[in-house]
Amino acid sequence: MSSEITGITRANEGIQGISWNILGQTYVPKSNTEHSFSWHATLPPGTFVPPHIHPDQDEYLYMLEGKLDFMLGNSEAQATAGDLIRLGMGVPHGIFNKSEQTAKVLFWVSPSRKLFDLFWGLHNMKEQKPEDVVAMAAEFNIHFLPPPPGAG
Repeated sequence: MSSEITGITRANEGIQGISWNILGQTYVPKSNTEHSFSWHATLPPGTFVPPHIHPDQDEYLYMLEGKLDFMLGNSEAQATAGDLIRLGMGVPHGIFNKSEQTAKVLFWVSPSRKLFDLFWGLHNMKEQKPEDVVAMAAEFNIHFLPPPPGAG
């Protein structure tokens, strides 16, 4: 992985023209170095990122549009445009768009670890079956949690 290259990544563009479909959401990588990886995400209504843990990464979200519900450790919270969500390493978290509106968010993690590679792997899956997503994520040190009692 290289050092950051000074420049501008334009709106609606990803580095090297990349755009991924991950669990019904669109992720567009904006930067990727050893120290930080960022991406713009579009989360349509009804989509979510299941509860999971990053044991060795801090994760941040800056809400650009919409509203999201969060599981943050043992509590729940909501965020709207202009809010910054801080997800410390090792803290379980889940992200849910329960609204009727698309949410747009700038995400980033530090350090990058292998999240960029995981997103490529998930994007390239023929079908993103939950058990396959969970197994692949574990290979990249992202650990999904079992669903809560009564879910599904």
